[in-house]
Amino acid sequence: MPGFVEKPEPVEVPGLTHLHTGKVRDLYRNAAGDLVMVASDRTSVYDWVLPTEIPDKGRVLTQLSLWWFDQLSDLVPHHVLATDVPAGAPADWAGRTLVCKSLDMVPVECVARGYLTGSGLAEYRQTRTVCGLALPEGLVDGSELPAPIFTPATKAAVGDHDENVSYEEVAHQVGTEVAAQLRQTTLAVYGRARDIARERGIILADTKFEFGFDGEHLTLADEVLTPDSSRFWPADLWQPGRAQPSFDKQFVRDWLTSPAAAWDRTGEEPPPALPHEIVESTRAKYIEAYQRLTGLSWS
Repeated sequence: MPGFVEKPEPVEVPGLTHLHTGKVRDLYRNAAGDLVMVASDRTSVYDWVLPTEIPDKGRVLTQLSLWWFDQLSDLVPHHVLATDVPAGAPADWAGRTLVCKSLDMVPVECVARGYLTGSGLAEYRQTRTVCGLALPEGLVDGSELPAPIFTPATKAAVGDHDENVSYEEVAHQVGTEVAAQLRQTTLAVYGRARDIARERGIILADTKFEFGFDGEHLTLADEVLTPDSSRFWPADLWQPGRAQPSFDKQFVRDWLTSPAAAWDRTGEEPPPALPHEIVESTRAKYIEAYQRLTGLSWS
């Protein structure tokens, strides 16, 4: 059964109540009722949270999310209140901690796609649709879509797989007004981020967002536009008709499905530990994505 190979014990911090251990993030509540979200160096692949960590990954995800929140603040408010490490917390929480508003979360993964790949490609090959949206004939892996599309998914627990759903199902679940707001905001944020990335020589193929309500205000939550939540491709190497090089954990996926790993992803055995060179290559890709997108040096 997929899930954690080795589930970590939550860190106990005075004044914080542990709420949840996710695939990558640990969630706490402080005495004021705010959420404290700590990004770890864990990585998840094929619905497994691996036993090997990727150094600096949690800090990269957090700092890149903060940079994107700033770029998008005129389009949609975000949930971040502060980045201070709570008193009594471990020193290594620095740079990976967000103190956030407690929102009424929308139970939908809001996915925007500008290019065809992944689960969208699999559905297209069968039905010529993605989440019920009809697409033109002749598209291949990596094809740019005529226009970006909103392709929502259900939010899965650790070890389970997100399931693509139609817009109509989202409207039935959250109401037509909220569904329309989710679609409009998702596509607006994707369009802004796609243009920013394109200026830096990176294609934003697709991404997923999570939203919640702060009173009546739809608010961007969780992480945003990181290599964990998005597919970033180097624009100069884009070539439709094949799998694209990417700024994410593709090194991990490729190694786990290679003969060197000797692992059956369809079986019940958990995946093995990652070799040093795969860890270092993956870390380098995350840092490269951060530096190319933000224009800042990593330290």
